Amino acid sequence: MRLSPQVVRLAGLLCAALYSAFIVSIYARQPRTVAQLTGGVASSLGAYRIDRDSFEQGLRFFRADKFPEARAAFARADPAAQDPVAQLYVAYSYYRQGWGRLYNDDELFAKGLEAVNRAVAVSASGRVEVTDSDLKMRTADELKAELERGLTREASDLNPVRLLRERK
Repeated sequence: MRLSPQVVRLAGLLCAALYSAFIVSIYARQPRTVAQLTGGVASSLGAYRIDRDSFEQGLRFFRADKFPEARAAFARADPAAQDPVAQLYVAYSYYRQGWGRLYNDDELFAKGLEAVNRAVAVSASGRVEVTDSDLKMRTADELKAELERGLTREASDLNPVRLLRERK
């Protein structure tokens, strides 16, 4: 069986185009670890799954107000940062740890904003919503607005009634 030179050239061109598309997709996503790279590929194929045991452990830490521990468990559960719900809980943990009656920790709020944006970006619909009755903000939109509000400086920050507000 002898292939014509045109077929060989066409097959080579097709392989080069597919490889180029793969490289461009990696560059666009900019994964920082091999786990993020493989998770991104698995997610695009619909085969990505989180570790449910680590996720449940993260939820237990989260509900016990052990936020660094919760983030570590969520990172184990979702090493590629491709699960929108896990990333929403990561963002919420930054919010809760950074929230204060007198002031908010801007560094933690900024990390929370990054995490909530990541959750929205990996969501198929662009919306992330959880049904957790323990949370006062159940959507990524609410959490993002609260984090952005916490990062802004305005005259209402000096209002003494602010001391009576409650954490969401």
